[in-house]
Amino acid sequence: MDRNYELFEKFRDGSPIWRGHAFGLRETRLKLEQLSRTTSNECFALYLPTKEVVARVNVGRSRGGHPKPVVFQIAYDRKLSAARSEVLRRHGYEVISVVGNEAARLILSIPAGTFDLFIVGHDAPEETRKEMVMWLKAKFPATRILALNAPKTPELPGADYNLKLNGPDTLLPIVATACGRGSEQL
Repeated sequence: MDRNYELFEKFRDGSPIWRGHAFGLRETRLKLEQLSRTTSNECFALYLPTKEVVARVNVGRSRGGHPKPVVFQIAYDRKLSAARSEVLRRHGYEVISVVGNEAARLILSIPAGTFDLFIVGHDAPEETRKEMVMWLKAKFPATRILALNAPKTPELPGADYNLKLNGPDTLLPIVATACGRGSEQL
């Protein structure tokens, strides 16, 4: 299902300005690429009903330009994606979320800077999730991958971390470790 996304430019002082809208991820990608050529400021696409950021461009490559760790979440269930994003944001992470492998590949093809962690959701067939992990490892070899697994699902090969779903109390320490943050920052 395609959605309407709002496009914003974020100025150095952190204030955003609306720059337009796009329908569907393909149009969003094209419009963000066009916008990125007109400014050096960070630009992002947002799905307003859930406040999910689905893409960013012109992101500084140094931590000084982006103090929050950036987590890119590939989910297979919209409700779980929104809930996880909210928990991670409340704990100091910037989260970019997409639903499905095709959306992830499309958005990750935009040069966007660096990511600290990829999260691969649990609600898809194992083969779909394996394919995503292999693709991420090939395209982003230095970025760690956390695979979320249902209670009776085996660990996902290739992922740097495997976690049985058990709520935020188990998710947050693993995310902190993967992003190089101590548990004291939770």
